[in-house]
Amino acid sequence: MSTGASAPSARRAAILAKIFESKIFEKQNVSLGIVMMLAGFFLFAANDTLGKWLLGTFTVGQIMLVRAVVGLSIILPLIVRGGVTPIRSQPKPWLQVLRGVLSTLEASLFFWALSTLPLASVMTYYLAGPIYVTALSPWLLGEHVGWRRWSAVCVGFFGVVLALSPSGDSLSFGAFCALAGSFSYACFMIATRKLAGTSNAVLMGWQLATALVFGIVMVASQGWTPPSQIDALLLAVLGIGSLAGNLCVNLALKLAPASVVVPYQYTLIVWGILFGYVVFGEVSDIKTLAGAAIIVGAGLFIFLREQQLQRQKRRQAAV
Repeated sequence: MSTGASAPSARRAAILAKIFESKIFEKQNVSLGIVMMLAGFFLFAANDTLGKWLLGTFTVGQIMLVRAVVGLSIILPLIVRGGVTPIRSQPKPWLQVLRGVLSTLEASLFFWALSTLPLASVMTYYLAGPIYVTALSPWLLGEHVGWRRWSAVCVGFFGVVLALSPSGDSLSFGAFCALAGSFSYACFMIATRKLAGTSNAVLMGWQLATALVFGIVMVASQGWTPPSQIDALLLAVLGIGSLAGNLCVNLALKLAPASVVVPYQYTLIVWGILFGYVVFGEVSDIKTLAGAAIIVGAGLFIFLREQQLQRQKRRQAAV
């Protein structure tokens, strides 16, 4: 009986291993890579829209808890299959924990921001994450940032200020959460860079484990709202959608060069504006749209400049 029950689990673990380690597609395929990146950020936008909808019934803690439980139930066979060796041999365990905490912090702050702000506005603030990474990289990553990228950072910050339109009314709890969340997201990306080469299963395991602890603590203090069957299904979809979006992005980066697929992440704001209008009747004002355009432009310039510098380094190393 136990053998029959373990066989499907073993097969599922094998499939998950191929997916999460991105070994299914070994050949470069730029067109498919672009499709996967577009699909990934569509899933992120749809997932965020669903999260905002569920916030009308459930607390942030309950949403984080269910997301973590669903995610862990999916990747647990992969973790078990790998055994304890990847966990014992993981580099910088303290940074793994910190990265998980930052992931939980940025996700929870994102949901808190969504509870009071339009969908497109919150996404606009989070799109500034790569700009914060560039601003922090000289100190946290030891990377040199030239005057061109510093200029783009300043322009990007101006876009954030324009989108925020600072005033007594706009500096709300939701705006603070969005700004703090986008900064946490930038720190999360920096921690991810420092852990390059670590197993995806280990990285996702720490993220979900810290979210699980956070969700348990929050639910214990705020209480549990019993979901209906439909709501339970939607909460499960929220967890699955997050994993699916990350999977699509990982595969996109395997299938095509980052310089080709990464700029497509900015389609997130297009979906944010569309879903915000269709689902919630939200209409973005001109300052938010202008700020978003400036942030996207600054982010693209920084990214393309970094790609140019990497190509120069490779040419110099080849000489």
